[in-house]
Parts: sequence; structure tokens; C-alpha cells
Amino acid sequence: MSKKIFYNGLVYANHRFSPLSVLVEDGEITRIGEWIADPRAERIDLKGLRLAPGFLDIHTHGAAGVDVNSADPEGYETICRFMASQGTTGWLGSVLTDTREQTMACIRAYSTWKSWETEAHQGAIMMGIHLEGPFLASDYKGAMPEHLLQKGNADLIRAYQEAAGGDIRYITVSPEVEGVLESIPSFKEMGIQVAIGHSGADYDTAMAAIEKGARGATHTGNAMKMLHQHFPAIWGAVLEDDRVCCEVICDGRHLHPATVRLILKTKGLDKVAAITDSIMAAGLPDGNYKLGVNDVVVKDGDAQLADGGGRAGSTLTTGRAFLKLMEFTGKSPEEILPLLTENPARLIGEDHRRGFIREGYRADFVLLDEKNRIAATYVGGRKVYQRD
Repeated sequence: MSKKIFYNGLVYANHRFSPLSVLVEDGEITRIGEWIADPRAERIDLKGLRLAPGFLDIHTHGAAGVDVNSADPEGYETICRFMASQGTTGWLGSVLTDTREQTMACIRAYSTWKSWETEAHQGAIMMGIHLEGPFLASDYKGAMPEHLLQKGNADLIRAYQEAAGGDIRYITVSPEVEGVLESIPSFKEMGIQVAIGHSGADYDTAMAAIEKGARGATHTGNAMKMLHQHFPAIWGAVLEDDRVCCEVICDGRHLHPATVRLILKTKGLDKVAAITDSIMAAGLPDGNYKLGVNDVVVKDGDAQLADGGGRAGSTLTTGRAFLKLMEFTGKSPEEILPLLTENPARLIGEDHRRGFIREGYRADFVLLDEKNRIAATYVGGRKVYQRD
């Protein structure tokens, strides 16, 4: 049995940092206390730094030169290692709307990656798959290839879920697309959390989707119909309903800082999940990249479709999103951390083992320095990143 004691630091528990120690046995937190002694345990001196739950990114299309839609297992591992350098310990691979054949190829690549021995994984854990489409509205398609958009089809998703061994965790749909409302209960029965987005749905249609089980809003405020005083639309519905957790991209490009503050004031700190929506350019210089079948040009860190069709994901990382959120809101690290940890965990049903530092949970940690930068990352109690 592997035992480690993390000590001499401030541990994030119950939404505050306290001088605690954490005992980890075989990758799981087994005890938290002011002082823990075990002569058989390796002692990890945190040197006064702050230990928080690892960040979770539930909406990302890639990083470090790898696009989720075309990645092989080694490519997924490359993303995992990059994610760890940003404080991320768990992520969902977001598959952009693609052909059935290519979507199945993504699922097979993920399944192969998952089958590797534990020692072969040296970064964040890929928690499963997020399908962004294909049941999306063409008027709000963003970077989605229009010729691949479809009507709602529960049988297609069932085939994907069977191929994935139940690891499709999250799906984005447009509630106004034919067949979608009827399919939401089926998606939920398959164990897939449903988010609404890429949508021009009116308020009543959006609320109907929420009543049927949708609990997320994909990159709120982007690729969705705006709120009007007479027509609150999908944006009004997801802001109003307390059952919905709103994704936000906090890079200063997708949402004005004041919009971020408004969303947080409306939803509360427990109903917003920070995402990156990053593409393969994350962590790399400006240049030409891909997002699924799309050509993308990144200039000054801003990803745009090469054909002039608008923004195409981001180059954001979780570490930068954490800093941006504090900059935009003036809130403390203690207040912002749930947006990157427990809120996304709760949305996709991982809050029983991730997103918190609690006994019985995975020992997935990020170590923060005095400037809230990533100093180290641990997955299952094992160090997978150390800043030089």
C-alpha cells in the first residue's frame, strides 16, 4: 500500500484554507486532520503553500497541438500532460460535431487510452467524452459544420454510448431542433448530462428542455440568442432557473468582465462552471490550426475561423481562467475555486469522488503559490507536474 502525508500547508476544505494535513492511501484521501503521524507514510512538505482540489475542465477540444476530433491515444495523453501543467486533474474530451465514423474513431481512441496501465498515464485523467452536437441549430452553429447537423436521434447517441462503455458524460443540444426535446429523457437514462446551447430557442422551449432534465448551459452568452425585455429566450431561461449550471469562458474575449459578474450575481457562485473551450492551439504560439474539420487562425491568442465565420473556441487554460475570474470579480481564491472544481464535478455527476478535498475522494490536487499560480499538480496522490 502506498501512503503519503501532505503537511505544512493550507488545505482547501469547507470553502476556506486551513492548516491541515492530508493522508493519502493508494490514491484516495483517507484522513484529514491538524496533525497526522504514520511512520510508514512518505511525507510531502507543502512548504506553506495552498492545496486545493484539482481543476476540472468539462468542455475542451484540445491543447498542445492535439485536436480531440483527430487524436489518437497518444494524442490524448499529450493533452493530459499539458492539462496537468495548468492545474487540471480531470477533463472531458469535447467532440465537435463530426461524421458518425469520425466520432466513433474518437470514442475508440479514448477507450484505448483508458485501457493503458496506470503507470502509462502521466497527467490529468480523461474522465470521458462530451458531445457538442450534432443536434444543434444551424443559425447558431458557430464552428459546427452545417452539413453534419442533424435532427434529434436518441438511437445514434445510444450507439455512441455503447461504444464508449458508458463514458459519454455530457452532451450539448439545441432544444428547438426537431426531436431534441423528446430525446432528452433518453439521454439522461443513458447516464448523460444534458446542456442546452448553440441555440436560438425561445424562453418556453428552453424551459421545456430544463423540465425534461437539461441541467447545463453551454458557454453561456456565446452562440445563443440574447435576452430581450420582451423575449427572454434561452439566455433568460438558463439565467433564471436555479436547476441550471451555466458554463462560462472567462478569457476576456467571449464575455465582457461585467457580463461575467452579472452571470455570477444572477446564478450564484454554486451554479457557474468555468470552462476553457480550448482548441489545439492552447499552450502554443499564434498560427494556423484545426478545430474538427475547420481551419482556424490564431492571432494575439484569439482563435477565429479561417473563413471569417467568427470565433472558434479559445486558447484559454484553467490556470489562466482562475486568475481571470479573480481579476474580473475581485473575489478571493476561496470564492472562485468552486467554479473550477465542485461545480463542474456536480454538473457531470462526479461530485462523489472529485471536486473536493474530503475523506473517500480521489487525491487529485493543485498546489497554489502566493500569487495563485500553479506550483504543482497531483493525480491520485502522484505528482504529475512541478513548476521549475
